[in-house]
Amino acid sequence: MKKIIVIGGGAAGMLAALAAAQKGAHVTLLEQNEKLGKKVFITGKGRCNVTNAADIETILANIVTNNKFLYSAIYSFDNQGIMDLLEQNGCPLKVERGDRVFPVSDHSSDVIRALQNLLRKNDVDIRLGSCVKELVIEDSTAKGVLLKNRERLLADAVIVCTGGLSYPSCGSTGDGLKFAEKTGHKIIECKPALVPFEIKETWCKDLMGLALKNVSVRILRDNKQFYDGFGEMLFTHFGVSGPLILSASSYYAKQKKGGEFKLLIDLKPALSEEQLDARLIREFEENKGKQFKNAVNGLFPARLIPIMISMSGISPEKKVNEISKQERNNFVKRIKEVPLTIIGTRDFDEAIITQGGISVKDINPSTMESKVVSCLYFAGEILDLDALTGGFNLQIAWSTGHLAGESSAADEPIERKETENGYEL
Repeated sequence: MKKIIVIGGGAAGMLAALAAAQKGAHVTLLEQNEKLGKKVFITGKGRCNVTNAADIETILANIVTNNKFLYSAIYSFDNQGIMDLLEQNGCPLKVERGDRVFPVSDHSSDVIRALQNLLRKNDVDIRLGSCVKELVIEDSTAKGVLLKNRERLLADAVIVCTGGLSYPSCGSTGDGLKFAEKTGHKIIECKPALVPFEIKETWCKDLMGLALKNVSVRILRDNKQFYDGFGEMLFTHFGVSGPLILSASSYYAKQKKGGEFKLLIDLKPALSEEQLDARLIREFEENKGKQFKNAVNGLFPARLIPIMISMSGISPEKKVNEISKQERNNFVKRIKEVPLTIIGTRDFDEAIITQGGISVKDINPSTMESKVVSCLYFAGEILDLDALTGGFNLQIAWSTGHLAGESSAADEPIERKETENGYEL
């Protein structure tokens, strides 16, 4: 019977341990926290966005970094795989807007409980409060781990699922990245991703808590656009957040440092400039004789009105029937492009995920085994893989964890043909 050690009891680690045990291996799961799934517990605001029910091609399209590397992992254990696994083990699921999948109970604890029960059924030795000091490597082969209490555990294979750097309060200390670097793996610079933006303009603070739905944003670096999206955003005391902004941050993180970053908000994306101008004319006709500041109540949320009036360049006291066509056209353009200056993002403690990690060039995509050290596997957020919001990042963890677990426990190496792009399927 093969002995497998899994380091990290998050989403990837639990699936790796389960998959290896179901293949007949004796599995020891080491978790430094007092319980499993600490980060899983807080995902989806405590509801746990398990995965996304879209087709596989859509899932891959929502993976921002190295999606082709995931072909083997996703196709061998896809979204239906994790959904069936949970539902067959006492955690019924539901599909919500955007194909997001949640437990029917809206409690992430039910997801963790189902996986814990499965681990116990499959005789996985779960050791909580167990901190790994270093990997035991001999002749470029993983032989086990050395714990911080100096206990030495030997195994036929080691799977590292320690996560990235996001939410350090959940135990994401970056130890796994240090293990990888020490054993010769290349580490792609880690950055916060799916994280709010910090904004230069101070008026954002005046709108703290205001959510804008059905808006679009564009982001430019030195006047060159690299992102556009549609959805919901939120003003905060430091800048902007919300699903639309979090997704934008993953593309922002890939940009080189330096230059000026502008975020342009289109408050009325469903209307062209001509259509918006026609609506403004109607609003002004209906409010003929009123001052400008009292004639735009139907266009914006109440708290946003004084900001838009201030940015319009039109005197608040000016009668609407006195506003020139040029002034009205300028106001239309401002509504379609509310400018904000991005000065950075919040730190890892507010980031949902980490962008960067172990270079996938050092990992066999058909097994998750290291190409640098034999019998050493990596899965989950520790790898240079990341996706947009909507359950896609957890699917990366489930799929890579499951593949690493199965591969590590296999009696014979898994063989798959190479595709034209060099990735094995």
